[in-house]
Amino acid sequence: MAASLDGKLVVAISSRALFDFEEENRVFETGDDKAYMHLQLQRLDQPAAPNDANAQRVEVVILSRNDPVSGMRVFRSAQHYGLPIQRGSFTRGQPPWRYLRPLRANLFLSTHLADVRAALDAGVPAAQVYPQSVHASDAHPHEVRIAFDGDAVLFSDEAERVFQAQGLSAFQTHEASNASTPLAGGPFKPLLEALHRLQSEGTPLPAHERAIRTLMNWNIEVDEAMFLGGLPKGEFLREFEPDFFFDDQTGHIESASRHVPAGHVASGISNL
Repeated sequence: MAASLDGKLVVAISSRALFDFEEENRVFETGDDKAYMHLQLQRLDQPAAPNDANAQRVEVVILSRNDPVSGMRVFRSAQHYGLPIQRGSFTRGQPPWRYLRPLRANLFLSTHLADVRAALDAGVPAAQVYPQSVHASDAHPHEVRIAFDGDAVLFSDEAERVFQAQGLSAFQTHEASNASTPLAGGPFKPLLEALHRLQSEGTPLPAHERAIRTLMNWNIEVDEAMFLGGLPKGEFLREFEPDFFFDDQTGHIESASRHVPAGHVASGISNL
């Protein structure tokens, strides 16, 4: 019987987003890919330090611009840390995001911004991982905890566009007059739906009026919501201890990454 990923949350992740290849990447960025391959081959038996991973009912697949030789080290590193990763594509510099559709990936994480933008354009939730983000907390080993920003991530950036073009007063008036009108979905709506399916099947999943009504309209329940009114998000996220946080603004990600694993969603008016 053919293998299937049905019923799993499929996370495609680049090798540099999963493991600490920053020193090796500096060699790669010199433009000498043969020197990079030689260095990875030399270090084949030296497990790379992990950045972050969470598997159980989550199927992690490597999609990497690395070469196949470096891929051997990725798989050996995963085995060393007990990560059940069996699938991967290593494209030696070619864009790997084109394999997301055949994988039915619910999420793509990469350090390569161009691949993230291409995945978003193809309709796949994607974010640029900050390698310097701290590791996820191990305080909730039996829960999948994901934190999302609203505008341009879960929802469209309609409200953010009004705020940036016309200011706070116009934004408040716009939201009050549209409170009962659901927002259009943003690029991460499909991921939230996939997470909701896990929650409905028994996997615990912790996550202003218009935002909540929009989620109700989508028939999606979340366990927690925070409306911070512009306050820095990092310390709140530190207390919530998500496995990952997504936001469309780099300033929020830079703040959050000091406390939790964080990824930039290059979507909406703030990223034009």
